[in-house]
Amino acid sequence: MDEEYDVIVLGTGLKECILSGLLSVDGLKVLHMDRNDYYGGESTSLSLVQLWKRFRSNDKPPELLGSSREYNVDMIPKFMMANGTLVRVLIRTGVTKYLNFKAVDGSFVYNNGKIYKVPATDVEALKSTLMGLFEKRRARKFFIYVQDYEDDEPKSHEGLDLNKVTTRDVISKYGLEDNTVDFIGHALALHRDDSYLDEPAIYTVKRMKLYAESLARFQGGSPYIYPLYGLGELPQGFARLSAVYGGTYMLNKPECKVEFDTDGKAYGVTSEGETAKCKKVVCDPSYLPDKVKKVGRVARAICIMSHPIPNTNDSHSVQIILPQKQLGRRSDMYVFCCSYAHNVAPKGKYIAFVSTEAETDHPETELKPGIDLLGPVDETFFDIYDRYEPANHDEQDNCFISTSYDATTHFESTVQDVISMYKKITGKELDLSVDLSAASAAGEDA
Repeated sequence: MDEEYDVIVLGTGLKECILSGLLSVDGLKVLHMDRNDYYGGESTSLSLVQLWKRFRSNDKPPELLGSSREYNVDMIPKFMMANGTLVRVLIRTGVTKYLNFKAVDGSFVYNNGKIYKVPATDVEALKSTLMGLFEKRRARKFFIYVQDYEDDEPKSHEGLDLNKVTTRDVISKYGLEDNTVDFIGHALALHRDDSYLDEPAIYTVKRMKLYAESLARFQGGSPYIYPLYGLGELPQGFARLSAVYGGTYMLNKPECKVEFDTDGKAYGVTSEGETAKCKKVVCDPSYLPDKVKKVGRVARAICIMSHPIPNTNDSHSVQIILPQKQLGRRSDMYVFCCSYAHNVAPKGKYIAFVSTEAETDHPETELKPGIDLLGPVDETFFDIYDRYEPANHDEQDNCFISTSYDATTHFESTVQDVISMYKKITGKELDLSVDLSAASAAGEDA
């Protein structure tokens, strides 16, 4: 291979495919390789037979579960915020034309052993059974403050500089109870632990506004949307985009080995005796294991069911957040459920995932609070995987490594990693100023 590429991307996980698409649109010469013969890497979707092969080796799935081909079981299950960053990227790049989305039915929070719909506006706060009468009024005032807050409107700040005061300070001004703080921080602002309380309040207010705006976009029961046929469609959409702009794809390339010169800078990738040259390498942690550090583990259960999750208004698709404090844990637990309504299972079947940052070596015990919410389950698969972050200096070795996927059930942290990598590679900010009314086209099925 004599030609030199601007970037070689290794791995076809969602992060790598988004970057490949964005860099190709920018006019960079991109070669995209993967040791696997399918798209998606760790973020792929599996048929029932593939799921069995991965977790139960040679056993065959029971016939009563239905046709294997009708299953698209996400390995990294996540919903998209309807007004979120990934939707902006999809619209900005035009990848929406390759996909169809459907709104997610419900968003719930676990509190004192029960699950409740997440109130996201002042009107919903007044109706919610999550709070007593007086607490509803206090919460309503706080929601109105957040809804009215605008960066460039000092009148809306009520004398608070949210870049300086902490979330804890703002919340104490409204006298909210701990349980209310719990669902605001974890189910609305979608923080993963309680460290946000001592950070500038602006981050929490912006996250709450994103939730409320996403909820309003399709007038659904949740702020989330999800692609028909599962998330495996997303990497392929960005791969198509890259190809349209001249990107080259090579799947099933064994032992992709990054080559370094005497200064320790990457200059190419070798596979099957041939070396493709490049200026920069982008990859997931599995391709450069000596340049990453382990930062945690995710425990998860994949459950196949024949009914919706109880107490969720018979929702075909739903997220339930179990805040850490409710479980006496250091991090939140997440329940994600979708069904045949999103074409990820045969008619009458539901797929639920329970995930959390692992704190023990026993996922069966650790995930029990989430699994207990599901009701009867046909089949359960348990799994723990390691999370990695880059430990290299990309400006020294020209290697740009993504972080592993976390336990959250939405894409905001995933896309922030992509945007950060894009800036390091190109030296410029990703322009995401898009007309979100165009999102209606992306979510017309919603």
